[in-house]
Amino acid sequence: MLLPPRPDPSPSAHDRVYRGLRSRIMHGEIAPGQALTLRGIGAEFGVSMTPAREAVRRLSAEGALTMSSSGRVSTPELNSERIEELAALRALIEVELASRALPRAHIALIDRLQSINARVSEDIARQDAVAYIRRNLEFHRTLYLRAQAPAMLAMAETVWLQLGPTMRALYGRLRRKDPPHYHRLIIAALKAGDEPSLRLAVRSDVTQGLKMLIG
Repeated sequence: MLLPPRPDPSPSAHDRVYRGLRSRIMHGEIAPGQALTLRGIGAEFGVSMTPAREAVRRLSAEGALTMSSSGRVSTPELNSERIEELAALRALIEVELASRALPRAHIALIDRLQSINARVSEDIARQDAVAYIRRNLEFHRTLYLRAQAPAMLAMAETVWLQLGPTMRALYGRLRRKDPPHYHRLIIAALKAGDEPSLRLAVRSDVTQGLKMLIG
């Protein structure tokens, strides 16, 4: 009796590497221009070179990694023009997501955003850049999920992914001591059902810091 073929483990291995590396890049755990090797990625995630290579190709296609003709893999070092472009994309996409979320912004959502923002303050007090970036994106993602616009949210996450290492560099320059001012304005606008104020607060929140890196 023939046994059924065993499933190929490589797709799940590739997906695990992809998701793990994607999270590290998006949340600023890897600095801009930091070189990576397939061997190092494989060792970190306990996989062979093939899943590591496939994950790198996928992340390169999303703009999260760059690959030179010699095969060198690194996180991108964004110039001012690229940062300005991505900041403009954040303003366009995220303002629209917030606007669509507003009619569905119930009390439980506002309470959840306030809770996340309180933990942002704790991350800042500990000077934990990676936790701060992770929590900041959690704040935005929690709001935008209420928009029920998955394609638009996926576009926003691709922009976050490309900006991850740069956000880490930005955090070092800001030397934050206080929670994000615009988060409080976003919450206040949601409570008031004030769409113009919400749009302005989101646009300011996603662009003001990045402007420091342009020039």
